Amino acid sequence: MTNSTQRFPIPLWLLLLVGIIAISFSAIFVRWSDAPVAVIAMYRLGLTTLLMLPFLWKRRHAIRLISRRDWLLLITSGTMLGLHFLFWMASLRFTTVANSTAILTLEPIFVLFGACLFLKQSMRPLALAGMLTAIVGAALIGWSDWALSGEAWIGDGLSLLGAVTVAVHMLLGKSLRTNLSAFIYSFFVFLSATFVLALYNLVTGARFTGYPPKEWGIFLLLAVVPTLFGHYLFNWSLKYMRPESVSMSVLGEPPGAALLAYLLLGEALTWLQAAAGAILLLGVWLFLQSGDEKNASKTATVDTAEVSESA
Repeated sequence: MTNSTQRFPIPLWLLLLVGIIAISFSAIFVRWSDAPVAVIAMYRLGLTTLLMLPFLWKRRHAIRLISRRDWLLLITSGTMLGLHFLFWMASLRFTTVANSTAILTLEPIFVLFGACLFLKQSMRPLALAGMLTAIVGAALIGWSDWALSGEAWIGDGLSLLGAVTVAVHMLLGKSLRTNLSAFIYSFFVFLSATFVLALYNLVTGARFTGYPPKEWGIFLLLAVVPTLFGHYLFNWSLKYMRPESVSMSVLGEPPGAALLAYLLLGEALTWLQAAAGAILLLGVWLFLQSGDEKNASKTATVDTAEVSESA
């Protein structure tokens, strides 16, 4: 059979922009829900896998070729993603949307640390300066939350754990995406995360049914908007960008989520919180600039076979 694959440029910045807008809605949907956070996360990912399931059959031959090592990494990556959602969604019960999403932007720092350790990438002086700046910003957020609310710092800590676990997920994804398509990788990672969260809910005694239609609507919105149009796009781009470059997308989430929280939830920021968040974002931006990305940060040449495999 003749391979009719054509090649064309795709602006990765446009895909990342769509993903940033999509994930910015995640915190809003979580705040609108009254269900336990682990249940929200479970159904978010479970419904996503159901939406993807009809397209799985035509990829059955590629699935048979997955090695035992890659299966283990897929399950581990899914476990980390499930823990990320558990920690981060729980943080929204204690602190503001703006603070929680700002702390989550520490993810690229953890990603590059992991890349230096496991992928043998180097760290430049500017990266160290950015890291220290970001840590100062994160510390100020924690201090401002401690001063304003005795429980808000708990949310900051949970968000920090969410950043660590999603960084591990991102590093594993970079390794797996060299062998697996975005669809296969995303489907089994989402499925693994669903099982991890289901087990957690079973152990903790959370109810699986009996939620009103409003909650099921929120679960579905979380599956479609921030998961398929957010995380799936980021998973797809991992094949064409360095993991810390994909992580740069988190810089867009805090201002987007804060704006949506102001418009839809009535949340406002104090000057101290805003300044702390700005310092943290500046540090992460400096950190990412140190990478001096030379690859296809503007455009990438992608073949139609990969695109159709990801569709």
